[in-house]
Amino acid sequence: MVFEKLRVLLAEQFVTEEDTITMETSFSEDLGADSLDIVELAMAVEEEFDIPELNEDDLPSLATVGDLVRYISNIID
Repeated sequence: MVFEKLRVLLAEQFVTEEDTITMETSFSEDLGADSLDIVELAMAVEEEFDIPELNEDDLPSLATVGDLVRYISNIID
């Protein structure tokens, strides 16, 4: 469920097809995300999943979609 919701969010934010986004998709290499994109994504994730503010110190370690899915899953479980 987290992956599916996140994939829709990423497809909208990065203007790409949902089916091109996998757990291995890299934010910087595959989606071309820069630091501003990551901040915007963090805010969208917080709103979409109704979770508290993501820890900025954790953001650099979230390199792939799978990393973010696991991070969100740990928060909401």
